[in-house]
Amino acid sequence: MSAQLIYDLVPLGSIVNYSDGSPRPPERHRKKLAAWENRNSGGRLIRKQAETRVGNTTLPASITLHKGDYGSQGTIVLRVHQSFSVNSDLNFAVKERPAIGSVLVLDRDGEDAELVYLASHRADAKGWLTQHGYPRAVLQEVTADAVAADTVEGRAAA
Repeated sequence: MSAQLIYDLVPLGSIVNYSDGSPRPPERHRKKLAAWENRNSGGRLIRKQAETRVGNTTLPASITLHKGDYGSQGTIVLRVHQSFSVNSDLNFAVKERPAIGSVLVLDRDGEDAELVYLASHRADAKGWLTQHGYPRAVLQEVTADAVAADTVEGRAAA
C-alpha cells in the first residue's frame, strides 16, 4: 500500500513496515547494506501531519514512524524517527494494529498530535504520565467500534 493510504486509513500506534522491493545485499557490503536498510525497515506510526503551506511552498502531508530508542540503564539518549511524504515511492504494509483496550497517550489534542506512549490499559497510561509529565497530554482508548468501523468501511489495511 502507499504512504497516502497509511496516512488515510491506518491508526496511530500501528506497526508499519516499508520497502523499496530491492533484494537485501550481502553482509560484506556494509555501505550498500546501510543504504538498503534505510529504505527497507519499519516502525510504529506516531504522527500524521497534514499538508502545510509555508510562504509560496506547499509541503505535502506526511507520516512519521518511531524506529527505536537507544541508551542504557533505562535512560534514553537517542530517539530515532523517520518521516515519509505521502508521495513516497516506497511500499508500506501494516504489520500490527494497536490492541483493543490499549490506550494511546498523545502529546496534545487535535489532528497534529503525536503518539508518545502506547499503554496496555488506562491505569498504565496514567502511571506513565505521572512519571513523564506531558501537561497537555490526551488519552485515547482503542475501542472495538473503531476497529469495526475500519472493517465495515472497507478500510482494513493488510
